[in-house]
Amino acid sequence: MDKLYFLDQTSSLLLLITICLIFAVLGIYHSKKYLGISNYLTANRNIEILSLTISLVASALGAWILFGPVSAATWGGIGAVTGYALGTAFPMIFLIYFGKKIRSEFPKGSSLIEFMRKKFGKSLFKLILLMTIFYMFIFLCAEVTAIAVLINYLSGTDLWVTASIVLLTTLSYTLYGGLRASIFTDNIQMIVIGLLLIILISIISTSTGENFSFNYVKEKNPQLFSSFYIPNYTAGLTFFIAVAATNLFHQGNWQRVYAAKNYQTLKTSLIISFFIIVPIVFLMGFIGMVSFSMDPSTRADLGFFKLLLNDQIELISFMIIVLGLALTISTVDTLVNAISSLFIVDGKATFNLNKNTDYLKISKYFIVFLSCIAFSIASKGFDILYLFLLADLFCCAFVLTVFYSFYNKVNEKTAYISIIIGLIAGFLMFPFPDFSKSLLVGVLISKEWFSPFVSKSLLFLSFVIATFLPAIILKLKKN
Repeated sequence: MDKLYFLDQTSSLLLLITICLIFAVLGIYHSKKYLGISNYLTANRNIEILSLTISLVASALGAWILFGPVSAATWGGIGAVTGYALGTAFPMIFLIYFGKKIRSEFPKGSSLIEFMRKKFGKSLFKLILLMTIFYMFIFLCAEVTAIAVLINYLSGTDLWVTASIVLLTTLSYTLYGGLRASIFTDNIQMIVIGLLLIILISIISTSTGENFSFNYVKEKNPQLFSSFYIPNYTAGLTFFIAVAATNLFHQGNWQRVYAAKNYQTLKTSLIISFFIIVPIVFLMGFIGMVSFSMDPSTRADLGFFKLLLNDQIELISFMIIVLGLALTISTVDTLVNAISSLFIVDGKATFNLNKNTDYLKISKYFIVFLSCIAFSIASKGFDILYLFLLADLFCCAFVLTVFYSFYNKVNEKTAYISIIIGLIAGFLMFPFPDFSKSLLVGVLISKEWFSPFVSKSLLFLSFVIATFLPAIILKLKKN
């Protein structure tokens, strides 16, 4: 029996192409008067509070918010929801202090990696650069996968069709206009995102009635709020550590640190962004708990859509596609420009090419190459949350060592070794896609040798080990 979809493929495809073309045309048209390397990298360091705030929020809230918090809430409870929300927003507070330091010490910079180059030698600098590009590449794959899976769920459109259209249109204006084009389209996208989220959440709260409450969730699934439910703690800490560490290495955030007109503009924008991001992510996680409580058989990452599409309403399907596209494109254009900027700025210190080499041109070829790989991965429809978690693990192994070096002298060789050890140890505990075992627990060593807590907390333990083991090694070496 053929699956019934909420929207026909033709309508879905027309909407997809139309929305993507609108953003592409607007981005190209706006950036025509702002061409040049300074605008491409840092928008000429002249972005005001409103534009900066909107861009920070839009870039932080990708299509993952429709899947990740909703899914995590079903097994991690209120802890996972809180950890996800605070982890997503925490970098905004962190950047208030570190942003001031990096702007004052390196006023003409455009990336975190440039600053790291001052602190460390080439070996560790190259490792940090490689990790940052890898993380953002995985992020790119996950975002494109998310929108492709969403539109496939609604209309049956092939994953590769959505992936190709989104990537081609985003590349067209981002590689042309750089950060200036990204920030401009972020402003438009965030208005669309805000309006649609308000409308769709209002529909959910109205249609679910009294079920849309903490009391209902407590009644149906009391463990999701229980102080004795271990995942409330482990999941909360896992997502806070993972998401916070990841976003601290997001070049898109550091570009916006430098793009701000002055430090006061940056500080104000970061504070406002924090208080916008937290409730949005928290609310999406709460919707996941409501959906799970109403129907435990619902696929975890589709809880948001399950509550909206019970009646197969065509208008709502259109709204969801527009929302998903706005969320995805606002994040993808940030990632594309961020990776490109790293290649331009830090490639000069990495590759011994001719001094007349056009790094901007080479970076665009590099981005197209990565996008082809991202297209291939997105067409496979891999688990979205798992892709994000894989990228997060890399960032966790680096985060304490890198940011500790902002204020303390760190031996490069020791830092390098500690990061590698932390990353390997974290990978040994990192769970397989079904979360039933890891390379260490269940493959190299039988699960019977470990306590039930270890077997059930592989994700938590992998992130804790990857994050804190390098710091412990550094501390021991120093003493």
